[in-house]
This record gives sequence, C-alpha cells and structure tokens, in this order.
Amino acid sequence: MKKIFIPITLVTIALFSNSCSNDFLDVPPTENIAESDLLTIYNNDAGAKSFVTAIYSKSLDWNMSSFSWNGLSSMTSDDADKGSDPGDTGADKDKCDALTLDATSLSAQEVFEANYQGISRANIALLYLPKLDKANAALKTRLTGEAKFLRALMYFNLVRCFGGVPIVDHVPVPSSTEDTDMTLTRKSKEEVYAFIVADLLTAIDALPEKSGYTVADLGRATKGAAHALLAKVYLYQGNWQGVKAQCALVTGYNLTPNYATIWREAGEDNIESIFEIRGYGGNPSQGIEGYMVSQGARGTSGWGWGFNTPTANLANSYEVGDLRKDATIVFAGETMWDGRVVSPLVANPMYNEKAYVSNTAEAFNGDWETTKNIRVLRYAEVLLMQAEAANESGSGDVIGPLNTIRNRAGLANTTATGQVGLRTAIRAERRHELAFEHDRWFDLVRTGQAQSAMAADGKTFVVGKHELFPIPQKFITQAAGKSTQNPGYN
Repeated sequence: MKKIFIPITLVTIALFSNSCSNDFLDVPPTENIAESDLLTIYNNDAGAKSFVTAIYSKSLDWNMSSFSWNGLSSMTSDDADKGSDPGDTGADKDKCDALTLDATSLSAQEVFEANYQGISRANIALLYLPKLDKANAALKTRLTGEAKFLRALMYFNLVRCFGGVPIVDHVPVPSSTEDTDMTLTRKSKEEVYAFIVADLLTAIDALPEKSGYTVADLGRATKGAAHALLAKVYLYQGNWQGVKAQCALVTGYNLTPNYATIWREAGEDNIESIFEIRGYGGNPSQGIEGYMVSQGARGTSGWGWGFNTPTANLANSYEVGDLRKDATIVFAGETMWDGRVVSPLVANPMYNEKAYVSNTAEAFNGDWETTKNIRVLRYAEVLLMQAEAANESGSGDVIGPLNTIRNRAGLANTTATGQVGLRTAIRAERRHELAFEHDRWFDLVRTGQAQSAMAADGKTFVVGKHELFPIPQKFITQAAGKSTQNPGYN
C-alpha cells in the first residue's frame, strides 16, 4: 500500500508564519522568500500539489489530532476516562474528564490554534493556486476542492467545540484593519455552518470520486468524502432532507465484513474508508505525533502513557455478542490479535484498541509518530446518518441501514419500533459503532442527552455552559473586546 508523503515545504511555513499578525495563528518563521521567486519555483504541477499537501500535513501534528483533541472529543464523554496514573494530569486531561476546563486550559487552546493553523495553510493554497499558470488547470481545480474540503473539516471541528468563531476566509494582510477585525471577531454558529456548507459544495464540484485517483494520490479528499462530510454538517443542523440527499450521493463504498480489521494497518483504505488522516512511521517518519503512544497501555508490559481509557459505562453498554466490544477495547490480561500479551498488572483495566499499532519493534518502544491512519469518515456512519434522518423526518428507510450495521457486528435485527424506540436504537448504534472516533461527546450535546448521560457517568453537565468549550483566554485577550467568551467561563 502506498501512502501519501506530505512534507511541509519551507516556503509554505514561511508564508504561513507571516500571513497574520495575531499570535494565535502564528508559528515561528523558518525562511522568507519573495513571491516572485516562489512563483518561479512552484509554478508547476508538483509545486501546486505542495501547497495542498502542506494542509494535509497539519493533521499529523500533536496539537491537531492527538492529545488535546482526545481530551476535548473523548475524555469529556461517558465513553472515556482520563486514564493513566492518578497523579499524571496530562496537563489538563483531568479537567477534561471532570468537565472543569477553563479559558486557560491547554487542550482548548491547542485545538483552537491547531485548526486555525491548518486553515491558514488552506488559505495560502487558495491564494497561490490561481497564480500558478504553468500548472495543469484540471489539477488546480481538484486541488482547490481538496483545500476547501480540508478547510471545511477544520471549521466543522471548531464550530462543534466552540460555537461561533472567526471566519478567516483569505490570507490576512497585516496592515489591513479590516483583516485584523476578520481574524479577531467571532461570527455566529449559523454563519460558520453556512461557510462550511459553501466550501463543501465547491469541493463537491471540483473533486473526483475515489476511483478517479491514481495509487500515488490515494488518500486525498474525494467527492464521496465531501458528500459524507456535508451530510454530517446537515446532521448537526437537523436538516434531515439534506442528510438524506447527501448520503444518497456517497457511492462506491460498502461495509468491511470484519469490523475488527478496520483498525489494523492492513485495514487502511478499505472499501468502507471515506477519509483518513494518513500516517507513515518509516524513515523518515511522517506519522501522527503521539497518537498511539499517548493511548497505549501503561505500566507492566505496556507500550504507552495510558490516557483516554474506556469507561466501565461503555464496556457494560454493549449487547451480548457485539463483536465491536473486543475490537474497541484492550482488556488487561488479554492476548491481542497479533500475539501481544497484555499483563493484568497494567495501570488501567482497559485501553483504546482503535489507537493500537501492532506488536512491532517500533510500537513496543513507544513509537512517537503513529504508523497507521486515523479513520475520519466511514461508510458505516453514512448508513447511521441515513437511518437517523429517515427516522427524524418520518420518511425513508430506517430499519435497513440500522440492521446492516447490527448484522456486521454479529447482532440480530433490531426489535425497536416507533420513532422514539428507533431513535434510542440508532443512538446506541452510533455509540458502539463510532466509539473513540471523536463523535460521542458531540453526539450527546447535539441530541440533548449530555446532562443525563453525564449524570449516569458520575459527572455534572451544566446546561447553558458545557455545550461549548471555553474560547482560549489568549485569543480573548488579543481580541480586545471584538470577541466575547462563551457563557459560563468568565
């Protein structure tokens, strides 16, 4: 299997670091280069690609896809505990677990900053692609679609976490007061969603289907990925007809017969895969920083730090015979599918198997850059979105997609009936199918289950506050009155 190598070019880092005067978007400069020289060097197909591969590469960073993202999207929920040793807070992962984050918490700041750093790279690509007149026109159109898909994905994660945020839709000019205001002024949640939808509609028109890529470009955003993400955006807005329409356009995919194999390196880019964050742990390593090792078993026979561990609440919620339970959870004392023996003396009783990298020498030594991909969009979720939209709208097939998911998990057809009963069944299937895929917390919030689910897990969810995470104080201070904090965090 060939993976995309996604180096960050020096020129792209230089442009990115000088594109805005606001610290929350900045990274240290590496090299400056005149635009005329840039256009000379990068005015070809390879140069055009490099602007967009630099966007993909942001997803490999520690602050983007790893520790802090796990803190906000997973450890907050009833699916995961902080884990690790009691005295190891993981900077603020204990606060994620306890729902006591504040505006100075590192996890909120890193997720906020990382996504804007990626958005800045997308804006740089969108600025320079039209200027590369020696690059293939069709390629530039496709790359524009990729950049807009990736920018939409990052804004989707921001709006789910923080609500309304600044819409930075182009590379800011440091001397422009209007551009400074753009970067420091929060827009409404509705405006952010509208911006995401517009980017995805453009991406859909520009991107090929998965079959339209060569092996060398496997893993780049596709038309199917844009349709699937747009369906998910509509799901969060309660636009049921939009969900159904977009899901129907996700074609050429199917379920992988064996659920457990999805999470193995051999299961990358399978027939179910719609979009993945791609890691490569070779030499030189281009892996996802700290993703595996931060979640690996801790202590005797362990291979990691032990964070983001499954809760007893999650483990006890599976139906008898659900194959997804053992595919999702590493249990202390078990022998894993690749022969690794997990000591019963590890620090925690359970760990996240979806983050596990097989028993290789580099994995055993706590490989910092995870060698396998993170699954972002799968066809299974498309089926669950279809079922939910059909049930909530009162029209369409609810039972068929739901049973397809259950049968793959080794379960019989659902016995649920009626809209309320099927709603409960669909929510249970989302929990078990998508556990540790960064959706549970947001699902609880968007469906209004968070307060009761948190109470059942021993946590206190404050209605009117915990639906959103705090905007980083660093940004609020820089905004100097142009943006305000989310409710409850002042």
